[in-house]
Amino acid sequence: MRALDQVKRAIREPHAFPGGYPVYVIMADGALLCGNCARAEYRQIVRATKGGFRDGWKALGAQVYWEGPAIQCAHCSKPLESAYGDPEIN
Repeated sequence: MRALDQVKRAIREPHAFPGGYPVYVIMADGALLCGNCARAEYRQIVRATKGGFRDGWKALGAQVYWEGPAIQCAHCSKPLESAYGDPEIN
C-alpha cells in the first residue's frame, strides 16, 4: 500500500527533506489533511484506504502543496500554507 506508506511518512515527517516544505495527506475527494488530523484519524484512513471505502477517509497519498493560496484542512479547518505561497498575490 504505497498510499498508506506515504501517509505514515507524512505523519512522522510533516516537512519534506531537504527544503522543509509542508507535506499534507491527499484524500480521494481531493481534500487535504494536516499531519495532526491524519495522526488522529489514522485508523479510519487505514480502514477506508485498504477497504476501498468511499466514506471520506480514503487516502491517495501525501505530497508537498507547492503553490497556491492557503487552504483549510478538511478536518480541523487549520490553514494549510503552500510551499511557495500564492502566485496571484503581488
